Amino acid sequence: MEFKDNIPIYLQIEQYLYRQIALEKMKAGEKIPSVRKLALELTVNVNTVQRALQQMNDQGILYTKRGEGNFVTEDIELLAKTKQTLIDNQLDEFVQNMAKLGVERDSLVTVLEKYLKESEE
Repeated sequence: MEFKDNIPIYLQIEQYLYRQIALEKMKAGEKIPSVRKLALELTVNVNTVQRALQQMNDQGILYTKRGEGNFVTEDIELLAKTKQTLIDNQLDEFVQNMAKLGVERDSLVTVLEKYLKESEE
């Protein structure tokens, strides 16, 4: 994973884990890798991973079973809401980038439809 300098690493780890959950690479009720394993995989400090997981625990996305580890919530509504938040964030970034390129809000749908049509060919 490549980290951006302008965003705290623990937040980037959170976003990575949210994407893994939204893509169902980590499913509801499933145990996630240990803090140490995640730290090794992501080449970051264990404390940084722990901070990201604690945030996710505080938000209810993960829960801890003492002595067993962290698990993805089984709250399907919360998972759906989290996925929608990720989608909204991506759309927001898209709209902002298009505005920087001079694309008017009124023509976003047309531009996107044209792109999708051309990318199918």
